[in-house]
Amino acid sequence: MRAPESAKVRSLAGRANPLRDARDRRLPRVPEPCALVVFGVTGDLARKKLLPAIYDLANRGLLPANFVLLGFARRDWGHGDFEDLAKQAAKDHARTPWREATWSRLAGNVRFVPGSFDDDDAFDRLADALHELSDSHGIQGNAAFYLSVPPAAFPTVLKQMQRTRMADNEASGGWRRVVVEKPFGHDLHSARELNELVDSVFTPDDVFRIDHYLGKETVQNILALRFANMLFEPVWNSNCVDSVQITMAEDVGIGTRAGFYDETGAARDVLQNHLFQLLALTAMEEPVEFSAEAIQIEKLKVLRAVKPPADMQRYAVRGQYDQGWLAGERAAGYRQEKDVPADSTTETYAAVRLSVETRRWAGVPFYLRTGKRLPRRVTEIALSFRCAPHLPFTATDTAELGHNQLVIRVQPDEGVTLKFGSKVPGSTMEVRDVAMDFLYGESFTESSPEAYERLVLDVLIGDATLFPRNGEVEASWLVVDPLEEFWADQQPAMYRAGEWGPKEADDMLASDGRRWRRP
Repeated sequence: MRAPESAKVRSLAGRANPLRDARDRRLPRVPEPCALVVFGVTGDLARKKLLPAIYDLANRGLLPANFVLLGFARRDWGHGDFEDLAKQAAKDHARTPWREATWSRLAGNVRFVPGSFDDDDAFDRLADALHELSDSHGIQGNAAFYLSVPPAAFPTVLKQMQRTRMADNEASGGWRRVVVEKPFGHDLHSARELNELVDSVFTPDDVFRIDHYLGKETVQNILALRFANMLFEPVWNSNCVDSVQITMAEDVGIGTRAGFYDETGAARDVLQNHLFQLLALTAMEEPVEFSAEAIQIEKLKVLRAVKPPADMQRYAVRGQYDQGWLAGERAAGYRQEKDVPADSTTETYAAVRLSVETRRWAGVPFYLRTGKRLPRRVTEIALSFRCAPHLPFTATDTAELGHNQLVIRVQPDEGVTLKFGSKVPGSTMEVRDVAMDFLYGESFTESSPEAYERLVLDVLIGDATLFPRNGEVEASWLVVDPLEEFWADQQPAMYRAGEWGPKEADDMLASDGRRWRRP
């Protein structure tokens, strides 16, 4: 028996408005016919992340039949050489199982154009190749350009695309998009220059600034956790939250990145982008709808409300790792790493207390920290709640009781932990902290896609939800630049490899009557 219409309407109360939803978001999203052009296709990023991500998307049936992968690099290669590189990269680094049939379908659509970034003839050949592919492979003039190149090469590549009109939607007869890797400048001035340059070549809506952290499932789950549940949102504010800690710890050193890292440092490399994006998702207000524009508006409001500490001597700490023991092995200090100057003052650790000056978060400190050569690799967001205003227990009953906490683990062991007090079994009243864990790997049978897998697909579809816009980048630099100016003439505090950072970082929280959470 069919339910009356009024009953159907009532059954939808509290759920998404079916009239607003343009499509069922549970259905697979497949792009239009298109090409992906990867500049710097022989580099580590392309080999370890981008090419495997393309294979994984093809393996999951998420690429259109008319899809072309076009590589551009300074190599004297023919078509077969690039195909061999792409195949080996997919075999070595793909997330999904190897299927020869999948690769055979993809290999027929792999192309390569050799040349350097200052070679006009090479870019002319690339433009001609895209034009020919529109006819031979039916890509309909649609192409995305991935700048997997050093930031210094951005202007040259962008101006070549402007000269050849490869960035022109009207001239191509389809859409043209560009993906820009971080860092987005090294300060506010350079970020604005880069934004102006990119926007002079591509329309702003066609620019995708990629931050791979935003492609992680647990980062996206912040929005679901907050806005799909009634349980958390009522306490997600200064009335209930005592403080927020956002941590990105790495147990590795700088590897072969000395040339880049010594000019950049931890604050510019991680704080300005990854951690500020996590802060924005944690502190933002509910968007009016789950769309790129609505989410970006709310994130930008938060980033514009973030203020650096007034007392930087007390609340801004930078450190550098020295020799120590990590995982039972002797680890070299930063200044002993290959190609690092012996007198380098570059920070490998940064910790700062920030405020978000909105009604929701007034008075709540946000503690952000990142570092290398720390005891373990972990990224997490920890909300520590205020203590209950009245405890009808004796002091000994609750001696082992701490703050309630909600911890979102971004990596590894992706999931959420809720810590709260519970009575210890027995004849006496004793309350201790216990934890409830949600683990992605145990709750879902399907493994999470890699971050680049999700983000490349979003670029080809044109979904900018997970990509920072100009304003977000510039608002972040407005906070980081004063920190860099304050640190410019200071020596970093030293910490041994295998420790959780310098003592000064612990002192920073101790001065507030708090301490860092040990993941």
